[in-house]
Amino acid sequence: MTDERQSGREKSWVEAELMDSFDEELEMEIDDERIARELRSITDHEHKSSVERRTYFLELFRLQAELIRLQDWVAHTGYKLVVLFEGRDSAGKGGVIKRITQRLNPRVCRVVALPAPTERERTQWYFQRYVPHLPAGGEIVLFDRSWYNRAGVERVMGFASEAQVQEFFTDVPEFERMLVRSGIKLVKYWFSITDQEQQLRFLMRIHDPMKQWKLSPMDLESRVRWEAYTKAKEEMLERTNIPEAPWSIVAGNDKKQARLNCIHHLLRQVPYGDVPHDPINLPDRVFNPDYERKVLPDALYVPEVY
Repeated sequence: MTDERQSGREKSWVEAELMDSFDEELEMEIDDERIARELRSITDHEHKSSVERRTYFLELFRLQAELIRLQDWVAHTGYKLVVLFEGRDSAGKGGVIKRITQRLNPRVCRVVALPAPTERERTQWYFQRYVPHLPAGGEIVLFDRSWYNRAGVERVMGFASEAQVQEFFTDVPEFERMLVRSGIKLVKYWFSITDQEQQLRFLMRIHDPMKQWKLSPMDLESRVRWEAYTKAKEEMLERTNIPEAPWSIVAGNDKKQARLNCIHHLLRQVPYGDVPHDPINLPDRVFNPDYERKVLPDALYVPEVY
């Protein structure tokens, strides 16, 4: 490497390509902290992650490499994996899901985040709209909220009757046992944050134009009904924590710690290993001496503003 490259004025193509692949995570981290200065006049609450920034990135990249091994093994063996992410609004579910899927093949690993049910769906068997999204062999499905909406938001906000809620509690253990008997590995996470932490994250969303879309009227109402959500959560965990599909609680106040702990735990739930790969050789390009590349009109190109 030349002195010029060592000084940072120039990078090799390989170095630039590697840095670009890692910059995506850095962009998300900067986005998390971008608006913090504006909130310093609103709260004097101090927070320091228990995970140092450098350690966080090193561990995240190591865990993401393991997720790629997991993905390859799932595709190779025909394994079926479902992961449910539940928790209060702003508890950090989306941040963990982003880090899990960031470097995976979307044809193998996909995220399901269903909107509110339609009028037709409200007349169906409750679990019916979730079933089409379950994985086939060789697939991973991450549910960003799931059928547990009935035990949480639908119950607390009055969208489901108490009779429907009790029917759900009767049905869901057997529904999940059916999934497990069919060969699906079902992993369930509840992300837990404190009252104060949720309040601060909501304030962040209110003051950040790039995050205001995350804040719905339902989210604001959830602040009012904090205790009702707490009671609903406690009963849900008690009545649906079955041996075939137990709950795992992720402490979410520290985002970096929660991401690493959740991914580490998820990797330990699947008996994945290395799979055989044929060596890859880049073939030589075929050159046709009679071919002449056409010059396309400038109007077809995106303007080079940057």
